[in-house]
Amino acid sequence: MKPFNLIKDIIEKRGAIEEVYWVACGGSLIDLLPAHMLLEREARRIVSGAYTAREFCIAAPKRLGEHSLVVACSHSGNTPEVLDACHLACERGAEVVALTDGAESKIAQGAWTCWVYPWGADVPASEVPSGIAPLLAAELLDQQEGFADLPDLYRGVDTMDEVLPAAREKVNAELGERFAALCQNHPFLYILGSGPNFCQTYGFAICSLMEMQWQSCSYIHSGEYFHGPFEVTEPGVFYFLQMGSSEYRTMDERALAFLSDHTDTLMVLDALEYGMDKVPASVRAYLDPVLFYAMNVELRAARGKVFDHDPDYRRYMGVVSY
Repeated sequence: MKPFNLIKDIIEKRGAIEEVYWVACGGSLIDLLPAHMLLEREARRIVSGAYTAREFCIAAPKRLGEHSLVVACSHSGNTPEVLDACHLACERGAEVVALTDGAESKIAQGAWTCWVYPWGADVPASEVPSGIAPLLAAELLDQQEGFADLPDLYRGVDTMDEVLPAAREKVNAELGERFAALCQNHPFLYILGSGPNFCQTYGFAICSLMEMQWQSCSYIHSGEYFHGPFEVTEPGVFYFLQMGSSEYRTMDERALAFLSDHTDTLMVLDALEYGMDKVPASVRAYLDPVLFYAMNVELRAARGKVFDHDPDYRRYMGVVSY
């Protein structure tokens, strides 16, 4: 399945798409957020909204209808909230595209278009949700309004396949051991980031660390850091700063300057030092999250080894009723 062809078919079928809703839960929603932010920033006429699936079902937008596109994602393909959201969108007359890794899952059997993607460290960036979603957004924008940076985005997504192997080696060599050691000495940490990359700041906290490592932590937007959270900064408090490579970076740099003076426990992962300078500057904002997700995976694995905590182990999720 190709983004260009899929969007072309949808436009021919619907006449025009006036709004796009990105709907998922947890890590799947995190992968869709950069695409939502691309449309929010670049579109003149297309409205974009991002929802956690249960909230979408509870308070679906009144605009939702025959000129709406709902892009839903469930990695397993069996997330009840996402399935409910897809059914609701269909009932309201919207076009639905579901992304999943589960070829035999419930979502793959639905009355909508289903894009089944492969999964694994060696899968090309263009074939997983964090690459598929921005390309869908950019194709819709280009085919309906024009998007001059579309070629840069395709080139950037392909470049991520060159960037990630070396970045994984670098983060393990330079940060993995120290990150794990700091987690041993600090039962709590703060994680900062900004722009579209903030979805992976959030994801590092709620998925990689809280879910997969049972590590207490909190996420803070670099721009919001100075509007309250910086008051708790002091020596001995652990901060992890994800510095993006795009125009949003200025917020991260401001946070870095303050943190460098006011805490002695700071780790910085700078996207420009991990290969993002090879990606066209016009689209780095939407691809920084691809880098940071890969780095988050390596860091949670490094912590897991030291704590003897398998990232796949759960005590609640899929284990007890909730």
